[in-house]
Amino acid sequence: MPDRPYLANVIGGVARPKGLAHRGYAPDGAENSLAAVQAAVDLGCGWVETDVQASADGELFVFHDDTLERVTGTTGRISTMTAAAVRAVRIGTDPIPTLAEVLERFPDLRLNIDVKSRVGVAPLAAVIDRLGAHDRVLVASFSDRRRRAVLRRLSRPAATSAGTALTAVWVLASVLPLLAPAARRLLRDVDAFQVPERQRMLGVAVPVVTARSVALAHRWGLEVHVWTINDADAMRRLLDAGADGIVSDRADVLAAVLTERGAWPQA
Repeated sequence: MPDRPYLANVIGGVARPKGLAHRGYAPDGAENSLAAVQAAVDLGCGWVETDVQASADGELFVFHDDTLERVTGTTGRISTMTAAAVRAVRIGTDPIPTLAEVLERFPDLRLNIDVKSRVGVAPLAAVIDRLGAHDRVLVASFSDRRRRAVLRRLSRPAATSAGTALTAVWVLASVLPLLAPAARRLLRDVDAFQVPERQRMLGVAVPVVTARSVALAHRWGLEVHVWTINDADAMRRLLDAGADGIVSDRADVLAAVLTERGAWPQA
């Protein structure tokens, strides 16, 4: 894949690992709010992981769940509400922000954007194109079909990470090397894997991030970002194993670990 500005993190002439604040930095629970994004930026974060949901009239909001209850205490489903109705809801004291608001308020911040539903595909591409944000976003989704639908609509390329199916292809190829050439062809439009360290399958925790899988990704020129890691020792172990990025709810802990490695601040 060609180099993507989103992924660049060279400090003092040396490529450094990335710290991604998971839904901003919100120890009070106000995830994906403008306050949470601001708190992450204030800590020195250069990357924030976000999620987007589309309202019934096509406005794209930064919000993880398809329903409002867990974060706001208000009932409702964003996909069935007008933008005006969504704007009236609060995360703590903040309104739910639109993606455009986050991109415009933080022009130097890079956003990892997980498009949570099919109806968010066209609005996401439209916002990225309208704001010319291609170089500072990464389009993510558990669905490879969904993320590819966004990419097809963009006027120029943006970084992207593999969905669940293509992540499984990579992990399988790391243990069955004969599959690697075919797997690489399937992964031709991918820039990174954003994965848990282990994934439960049929009640068993299957390793995803291993020495073999990381080495294979790097041979292909792809990055490995691991989520959601909140323990400092686990962060250090994964970075020592070659992880290119850590996604964390604890941006404060992540800042301390990356400071040890000369990779902070990143903003």
